[in-house]
Amino acid sequence: MNSTVSVIIPCYNQAHFLSDALHSILEQTYNNWECIIVNDGSPDNTETIAQDWCKKDDRFKYLYKENGGLSSARNYGINVAKGEYIVTLDADDKYEKTFLSKGVEILDNNKKIGVVSSWGYRFVGTVYSELFKPDGKNLNDFLFKNAAIGTSLFRKQCWIEVQGYDENMKRGYEDWEFYIRVGKKGWEIKIIEEPLFFYRQNPVSMRAAAVSNFDKEIRLYIFKKHKELYQNHFDETIEFLLNSIAFNKKNELKRINSIDFRLGNTILKPFRFLMKIIKK
Repeated sequence: MNSTVSVIIPCYNQAHFLSDALHSILEQTYNNWECIIVNDGSPDNTETIAQDWCKKDDRFKYLYKENGGLSSARNYGINVAKGEYIVTLDADDKYEKTFLSKGVEILDNNKKIGVVSSWGYRFVGTVYSELFKPDGKNLNDFLFKNAAIGTSLFRKQCWIEVQGYDENMKRGYEDWEFYIRVGKKGWEIKIIEEPLFFYRQNPVSMRAAAVSNFDKEIRLYIFKKHKELYQNHFDETIEFLLNSIAFNKKNELKRINSIDFRLGNTILKPFRFLMKIIKK
């Protein structure tokens, strides 16, 4: 087991977390790696911190590019990566020290597997909570959700075959769409059933913004881009959409019937009446 792993860490306005991510790579029990830090036109002190780490260990490398978004930064780093295996890691997240060893062993021993991910914990500061357990194995598991962690270990050959991350996807879910294309090529995905990844919970993160503000827009893009895939899974797609409508309707009725909503509506009723008089 001596395959070279290239770890790609894009960084934009995350310099204050970058050292934590880099330290988690330095501590890996698997030693044959290079770590490429891609400064995606960040206005903070990313370059200073990255250069300091490059001085500590020559396996760390630093690249700068004009800002183009996460997909662009990942592609930029992977394009120059020397490893046959690639790891993507966001600058504010971390890996457990055995992730590379366990992941490389899986890829070395099973040529059908293209991507290796794991379970993970969300954390804030030093508090770790909410163990999440993705369960993706093949394309069908990824039709309507990202069934793996956004950052993962995969064969560079997978990235080449699907022509990289979609750089048009600047608002999120680019990792999910990448896995869909990898799955369409016939590659399998392996989830290590251990919490080997640590996701920093951040209320202003790209993921949070995607879920809150752009979920419908991004899903529509994915469904249209892979139209033939969803046509081939017509029954499952219709069921998913109807279940989503029913779920949203149930939540809306629950909100309307809640004590807080009714109490607020009662309190505001005279003010609404007064506003109508004023307008007249």
